[in-house]
Amino acid sequence: MARTDRRQEVNRGGIGGSTGRPRSEEAHQAILDATLELLIEVGFSALTVEGVAQRAGVGKATIYRRWASKLPLVVEAFGKLPGFEAVDTGRLDADLKATLKSYLQVFHSTSLGAVFPSLVGERAHNPELSKLLEPVTASRRQPFVEIFERARERGEIADDVDVNLAADLVVGPISVALFFRGRAPSPRMAGPIVDLALSGILRPHS
Repeated sequence: MARTDRRQEVNRGGIGGSTGRPRSEEAHQAILDATLELLIEVGFSALTVEGVAQRAGVGKATIYRRWASKLPLVVEAFGKLPGFEAVDTGRLDADLKATLKSYLQVFHSTSLGAVFPSLVGERAHNPELSKLLEPVTASRRQPFVEIFERARERGEIADDVDVNLAADLVVGPISVALFFRGRAPSPRMAGPIVDLALSGILRPHS
């Protein structure tokens, strides 16, 4: 169902034009959709519960029955955006390239690429938001950690490699591009990013 259609259903009081309170799941999804749209349009700081309620076609009380404030609402809405699963081909470079390509495709095909910078920029001076976001952002990075852990088990990398730091070297260019260029790298850049992260920059000594 399209977002506009869903909101029309919520405003009418339910599916099929029935009277009474709207279906709970319809209202819930309409609120999450509205939250993501407003995050893109106005950013976290300017987003209000009142604005979300108006956009979703529900009363503020409907929102406050589910979320104590805009913080948990925003975090849940962000968490509903597509996640990522690690590819397992049995080879480190192939796993990283396929997973990173999928990661970048999601950035360009969903609202993740617009919402992510807004929230990450807010974390620096909003400790409560940062705390709530931490498990969500960690789960999105976890597939890359798992890829390096499997590579370590296969003997492709040394046992003492910091797999968390290694994952950061692969996904880090996305954040750099978002904040300094205003756009995530193209999925075509997945291969070059991985190759550079794995091989390094300096020319090997002969």
